[in-house]
Amino acid sequence: MPSTTTNSPCVQFPSTSKALQSSSLLSAFSPRSWVTSFARNSILSVLDDAITVGHLTISDSEGTHYYGKFQKGCNDVHMQVVSDDFWMRILLSGDLGFSEAYMIGDIHVSNLKGAMDLWLDNQAGMEMTLSSTVAKVSSAMSGLYNSFLGQTRSQARLNAIASYDQSNELFKAFLSKEMMYSCALWSQEEGGVRGDMELGPMPGDLEAAQRRKLHHVLRAARVKPGDRILEFGSGWGGLAIEAARSFGCEVDTLTLSIEQKKLAEERIKEAGFEGRIRVHLMDYREIPAEWEKAFDAFISIEMIEHVGPKYYSTYFKLVDFALKSRNATAVVTSSTFPESRFSTYQAEDFMRKYMWPNSSLPSATALITASQAGSQGRFTLQGVENHAAHYPRTLREWGRRLESNLSQEMIAKDYPSLKSDADFEVFKRKWQYLFAYAGAGFAKGYITCHMLTFIRENDWPERCD
Repeated sequence: MPSTTTNSPCVQFPSTSKALQSSSLLSAFSPRSWVTSFARNSILSVLDDAITVGHLTISDSEGTHYYGKFQKGCNDVHMQVVSDDFWMRILLSGDLGFSEAYMIGDIHVSNLKGAMDLWLDNQAGMEMTLSSTVAKVSSAMSGLYNSFLGQTRSQARLNAIASYDQSNELFKAFLSKEMMYSCALWSQEEGGVRGDMELGPMPGDLEAAQRRKLHHVLRAARVKPGDRILEFGSGWGGLAIEAARSFGCEVDTLTLSIEQKKLAEERIKEAGFEGRIRVHLMDYREIPAEWEKAFDAFISIEMIEHVGPKYYSTYFKLVDFALKSRNATAVVTSSTFPESRFSTYQAEDFMRKYMWPNSSLPSATALITASQAGSQGRFTLQGVENHAAHYPRTLREWGRRLESNLSQEMIAKDYPSLKSDADFEVFKRKWQYLFAYAGAGFAKGYITCHMLTFIRENDWPERCD
């Protein structure tokens, strides 16, 4: 439905002649106020056509605007613009700008997950209108962005929080006891993927779902007592400990994080498996020559997102190098893009700027193709599973635990600057944004989560004759 406003109607883009006629008015505005006004009017003018599903209310100092059609039970989102910097962020940086505005408090949102759903439900309209508007003006105005926003205190906070994620205490606050920072697998024992919404969250649900995921991966890898597993991406040792404890395996696991290695080794020692699990501070491209054909299984859980398309074939070449020539299995899990959305070039967004710099989501097809190129055809694709439906509940569980367990005092021990209330709130909102942003993406099919299983050529999946 057309928007309405309590003050003045939304302003459409002026024609060239109208712009010239109004040029004499520019002197009445400071450059910053004119640019802000232009950004505001540009954003509001395109939302009439963009919002066709759900209902959006935007309020700022100049009025209240309504978009879409309100119906009882619909996704009804209210946004209160606190700072006019919001409009410039959206115009010049799109969804990245929205994430920054949310984190630093330029905008208050009634339902963050609802806002993500509204964006994805109206994605086609957004891309044809708002995104094209951003593209048209951002290159011309990008120089003004630094002039008007620049390295303000808010911008400095945003730059700082991008590097505040190496704290083990942070992850202890929201992960399960296994400390698995990846998608869990839910069953009817926990009420399924919507059990927390229909029955309410119960203590131990996340732990049960993460153990199920570990066992599912290890069974897919066909490991048995005495087998040796190579793992890329140690995390905090969750998979390695479970492989040793429940399957009787030895594990060599690789990480690039000194903090993760330290805590993983503490957890391994506490579990009594320091003689069967070795944690290596090592890049996967540096595996030693003596590991050639030394492993019965290879497992990597949500690490390949940090490899990059250029190195997918190298990654699988090294997996092929390390696995035995017969009766060996590789299991790779990854957050992925659907094939229609995958590109080897992926523009900077919230994830790549504030969570995982330089990361790149593969597609399942890209990984399968790379596995064949890297192994020179010595891998057979055994299984493809999409676990995307299980991720939103995992993220909701993490969000609830973070809200309950994370304290300013706890995180400030690792990052003293977060003793500032303002900085701590920005840091906390970053994680709230991640859980809502990713949850909506998985729920709407914008991103997926695949588990790929490969066996050696001429190996049989199971005895069948």
